[in-house]
Amino acid sequence: MNSMQFAKLTLISAALATTSIAAANEELAGKSNCLACHTVDKKVLGPAFKDIAAKYKDDATAAEMLVDKVKSGGTGNWGQVPMPPNPMLSDEDAKTLVDWVLSL
Repeated sequence: MNSMQFAKLTLISAALATTSIAAANEELAGKSNCLACHTVDKKVLGPAFKDIAAKYKDDATAAEMLVDKVKSGGTGNWGQVPMPPNPMLSDEDAKTLVDWVLSL
């Protein structure tokens, strides 16, 4: 295998891994009932995940704040529709979801 073939294979492998991670994270969002109010790219009841990512893209403290918001719920960041708390969601899963949303 020459270096060009190796580079192509590496890129394809990385793309497939990224796609499967994104699918797993979207599956976690579904299991956690996030998709009842959010979608990746359209506002439903809550903001689109891509809009959340855009709003917080330059905020180094956003991930920690959003994990707390996911777990505790709240209102006011996107209007007056409250985000219900998700206390049964583990800290690890909340962080996984937030990291995924912020990566969009």
